[in-house]
Amino acid sequence: MRRPTAGLGQAVFWAIFMSLIGAFASWPRVHYFPQGDAQIKMSFAHGSQRKSACRKLSSEEIAKLPAKERRPNTCDRERLPIRVQLALDGKTLYDETLQPTGLSRDGPARLYRKFVVQSGSHNLIIRLRDSDRVEGFDHEQSVDVALRPLQNLVVEFKGDEGMFHIH
Repeated sequence: MRRPTAGLGQAVFWAIFMSLIGAFASWPRVHYFPQGDAQIKMSFAHGSQRKSACRKLSSEEIAKLPAKERRPNTCDRERLPIRVQLALDGKTLYDETLQPTGLSRDGPARLYRKFVVQSGSHNLIIRLRDSDRVEGFDHEQSVDVALRPLQNLVVEFKGDEGMFHIH
């Protein structure tokens, strides 16, 4: 026969246990992101120009190739590195040279970075060089942005359009 105090003791135990779980689930409060700041995310994968230009094959070189591999041009697979700069209000946040991916260095260079910045109005300048030029950049964009607290601003580069998308 079951004692009435055993059921009451069990109910008290489970009430305390559930209260502890509830307390630890909501305390201490953890903030993963500073409350008054905003975030800029820069993300893209872009293939730069090839390291060397394609070369036209002579008729003798074409004839030496197997029938299924005959083509008028031959191209090196390796691509050039990409240089990326991100500046906020004249202060450089990011300035790196990205290497192409792949075993033959023929894949796109990839970038995904997050920057925590103060909210408010800012001037954002993004630059990208994907050619063999030594100075300057092939793509450059300057935009004024108004960042709200906890806002995420995404910067992408669309290679087929040759421009940055900021949203």
